[in-house]
Amino acid sequence: MADTDNRDRTESPTQKRIEDARRRGQVPRSRDLGAAAVTLAGGLGLYGLGGLLGGRLLGLMHRGLQLSAAQALGDDSMLRALGSAALTGALAAAPLLALILAAAVLAPLAIGGWNFSAAALAPQWQRLDPVAGLRRVFSLRGVLELLKSLARFLVVALVAMLVLRHQFRAFTSLGNEPARAAIGHALALAGTALIAFGGALAVIAAVDVPLALWQHARSLRMTRQEIRDESRDTEGSPEARNRVRRVQQELAGRRMMAAVPTADVVVTNPTHYAVALRYDEPRMRAPVVVAKGADLVAQRIRKLAGEHGVPLIEAPPLARALHASCELGDEIPARLYAVVAQVLTYVYQLRTARRAGAAAPAPPAFDAPESPEP
Repeated sequence: MADTDNRDRTESPTQKRIEDARRRGQVPRSRDLGAAAVTLAGGLGLYGLGGLLGGRLLGLMHRGLQLSAAQALGDDSMLRALGSAALTGALAAAPLLALILAAAVLAPLAIGGWNFSAAALAPQWQRLDPVAGLRRVFSLRGVLELLKSLARFLVVALVAMLVLRHQFRAFTSLGNEPARAAIGHALALAGTALIAFGGALAVIAAVDVPLALWQHARSLRMTRQEIRDESRDTEGSPEARNRVRRVQQELAGRRMMAAVPTADVVVTNPTHYAVALRYDEPRMRAPVVVAKGADLVAQRIRKLAGEHGVPLIEAPPLARALHASCELGDEIPARLYAVVAQVLTYVYQLRTARRAGAAAPAPPAFDAPESPEP
C-alpha cells in the first residue's frame, strides 16, 4: 500500500504544503554537513589558536600546583582558587568554543534556513511503534542511511590511518620537547588531524546534502487528488467561486451603471456598442472611460444616459475602437485624442445651444480613428 501511495505522488508540492511542513519542523537537514563544519572549525581553531591556548592552560596548571599548604587546607582560599581557575580556563577556551558554536549553528542554516517549530518539540508517540520502526529501518531511506554510515566509517578510518602514519614521529617526539612547546605542538597536531577528518566529512556531506534535499522534496510530493482537495479548501469549491465571480460581476456592473449619469458623452455604434466618457480638465490628463458594453449592456447604457440627459453621439468607428482598446477607468489612447476632441467640442456646443434656447447644431462628420500599430 505504501509503495502504491508513493507511486501516486507524482506532483511537486505546493507552496502551502511546504509552509505547513516548515511549521511542523520538516526542513531539509544534513547531519554530515553539520559534523563536517564543526570538525573543520575545531581543527582550524586548534591549529591557529593552539599555541595561545596551550600557553594559557600551562600557566593555569602552574598556578594550581603552586598553592601553599595553608591555601590547600583552607576552604575559602580553595574555593577562590577554583573559581579563578574555572574563569581563566573558560576565557582561554572561549575563542575556540565560539568558533565551534558558530559552525554548529550556521551549518544547518545553509540548506534549510532558520526554522523554529513548537510542533517539532511535542512528543510523537507513533515513533514508539516497533512495527513502524522496522518499516523505517528496511525502507529506502533506512538503506540509504546504512550505506552512508558505512561510507562514513570507511572514509574516517582511512583518513585516521593516513594521519597516524604521517604524524607518528611527531607524536612520539612530543615527550622530548619543553612543556610549553609540547602542548602547543600537540594541539596543532590535533588540529591538523581534525582538519583532515573534517575534509573527509565534507566530501561525504557533498553527497549527503543533495541527497537530503531530494529526500525532503520526495517526502512532500503530492497526488493530484491532494492538490485538488487543497485548492478546494483554500479557494472554495468551483461552484462557490463561480457564485463569488457572478456577485462581483453584478457589483461591478452596478457601479458602472451608476457612473453613466456622470459621463459627458456616450459614443454609440449606434446599437451594438456604447462607451461613456467623462472628462474633467483640471483633474484629468485625458478623457476616461466610465462605462462600456455591447448589445444588451449597451442598450442599458443608452437608456440610462437618455434618462439623465447625457448626449448620445453616433460614431461607429470610434465606439468600436474605444470598446476594444479601453477598460473601465482607463484613459483613452493617444491615437484617439483628435477624434474624441471633436466629439467633446460638439457636446460643449450642444450644451451651449440648449442653455441659450437655440437650435441644436448639426453633428459634424467625425474623423475615423487611426488603426493601432501592429
